[in-house]
Amino acid sequence: MKIKAKSKLEECILSHLTPEGDLLDLEDKNVTPEHVRLLCQAGESLEGVKQLYLSNNRLGDAEIEILSKSRCFPNLEKLFLNHNKISNAGAKALAESKFVRNITYLMLEANQIGADGTRSFAISLHLKNLETLFLNSNPIGPQGAKALAESNYLPSLSALHMDSAGIGDQGVKAIAASQTLNKLEKLYLCSNKIGDEGAIALSQSPNLTHLNCLSIWRNEIRDAGGKAIAESDHFLKLERLYMSLNLIEKPTQKIIRSSVLASRLKTLVMD
Repeated sequence: MKIKAKSKLEECILSHLTPEGDLLDLEDKNVTPEHVRLLCQAGESLEGVKQLYLSNNRLGDAEIEILSKSRCFPNLEKLFLNHNKISNAGAKALAESKFVRNITYLMLEANQIGADGTRSFAISLHLKNLETLFLNSNPIGPQGAKALAESNYLPSLSALHMDSAGIGDQGVKAIAASQTLNKLEKLYLCSNKIGDEGAIALSQSPNLTHLNCLSIWRNEIRDAGGKAIAESDHFLKLERLYMSLNLIEKPTQKIIRSSVLASRLKTLVMD
């Protein structure tokens, strides 16, 4: 009996679909533009996919523009595009597409998205359900942080990851002053050259009272910033605080460890 040859869709795409049909894992699979086109032509076979992994495939803006036109993922909730080559144009195409209308979790770490691409997400009409956004290791800069801080289109955002994003004190001050990102529960700001000015802004923000996790390690925070964090009246829900590899002197570290805030924390990481 002759065995029917697999189609390209079956061989390259559907073979990586879980038996339940809710997860499609194409991470590090040498995905080409042809494969991305197949994703757009898959019809009902991918309707049940809730998680799509496309990480580490050297995908650029052209591939993302093709993907953004797909109508084959009506139930997609989590999208992993980290470690690719997506820049502002790809971010804009994604943000303007209905492809992301049900997305709650968007992973874009280690791409080439700058302030303009970040601004596209900030003004998107399709990200109202987004809860978790990863922009780590993208050159978004202070202007990108400011765009997110001023956004009126991210009402569900509760976790914002911006490690190594070059936002500096000015970007942190914008986030701290935001009245629209006031539902944040997790805020990751490692390796951003944040100094005392940024740390003090965080500590004085009445808009960050829902934070339960704050990560500010590997920055340039000194004693004044460290004390301000420890003495803040706004971190009443904070459970985890990561602030290692800053420039806080040992005596001040001791004060922080013995603070009221430290006594409430489940986790305090500080060298």
